[in-house]
Amino acid sequence: MNASSVIVIVLQGGLLVLGAPLVRGAIKKIKARLQNRVGPPLLQGYYDLVKLFQKESMASVHSSFIFQMTPLVVFGVSVTVALLVPVLFSFSPFASFGDIIFIVYLLGLSVFFLVLAGLDTGSAFGGMGSAREMMIYSLSEPAMMLVIFTLAVANGTTQLTGIVSGAISEPQAIFLISNVFAFFAFFIVALAENARIPVDNPATHLELTMVHEAMILEYSGRQLAFIEWASAIKLTVFLALLVTVFFPFGIATEFAGPAIILAFVLFAVKIGFAIVAIAFVESTIAKLRLFRLPDFLGIAVVLSVIALFSSFFL
Repeated sequence: MNASSVIVIVLQGGLLVLGAPLVRGAIKKIKARLQNRVGPPLLQGYYDLVKLFQKESMASVHSSFIFQMTPLVVFGVSVTVALLVPVLFSFSPFASFGDIIFIVYLLGLSVFFLVLAGLDTGSAFGGMGSAREMMIYSLSEPAMMLVIFTLAVANGTTQLTGIVSGAISEPQAIFLISNVFAFFAFFIVALAENARIPVDNPATHLELTMVHEAMILEYSGRQLAFIEWASAIKLTVFLALLVTVFFPFGIATEFAGPAIILAFVLFAVKIGFAIVAIAFVESTIAKLRLFRLPDFLGIAVVLSVIALFSSFFL
C-alpha cells in the first residue's frame, strides 16, 4: 500500500469517524432553531464523548460477556464501514471489500449485537427495546435490499466505487424515475435505521416509547461513549451514502490537491443539505405510534419496488 492509498483511507475514514459527532450536533442545533430554541452547542457531541470517556463503566451483575463486548463490536463495525464508503474519491484501496451488500451485513451485525446486549441484562426496558428494534429492522431491510438491487441493475455492480463511478459518468441518471424513487426509499430507511423521528425519538429517555435508547439504557461511562460515537458514525455513513450514491458530483476522480479540496467542500455542502432535511422532517412530523410503523416503512418498500421495476422498463 503506497502513501496515496494511506492518505485516501485517512481522509475518507477520518472525515466520517471524526466528523460524526459534529453531524449529530448540527441536526440538534438546526432542529432547535426551527423550533425557536437556542439548542446545544455544535460541539456538544464532542464534549459528551470526552465526559463519558472519563467516567467508569458499570455493568449489571446479571450481564455476560455479550454486554461487555458489544460496545467495541458496534464501534469497530461502524469504523470499518466508514473506511469502505467513498465520500471524497471515486476510488478506494478497499474497493474489493466495498460491496454494498457486505456493508449492509456489517451494519446488521451491529444491530444484532445491540439487540443481544439489550436482552442480556434481563431488564424489562432492554427486552422491550430489542423486540421493537428487530421489528423495525425486519421492516426496513427489504426496502434497503431493493434499493441496492436497483443501483446494481443501473450500474452493473454492487461495488460502491463502481456505483459512484457509473453515476459520475452518467450525471443525467440522477433524474431517472428509478433513482428518484430509490432516493426517497433510502431516505426513509435511513430514518428507520438510525432511530430518527418518525420511527423513533433519539431524545427519549426512560419512556415507554423508546426503542434504541431502551437497548443501551444499562450502559454508562466508556462503554456508552463507544456506543454513542458508533451511532453518530452510522448516521453519518447513511447520509454519506445518500449524497454520494445519488449525487456524486464533485467527487475526486484523481489524486490531486485541487480535486480533493473541491470534493471536500462539495461533500460538506451536500451533507449540510441532508442535515437540514432530517432536522426539518423531525421538526414537522411527530413520532409515529408503534403499530403505525409498518405502514410508514411499507411506503419505503413500495417506493423501492417501483424503483426496481423502473430500472428494468423505463
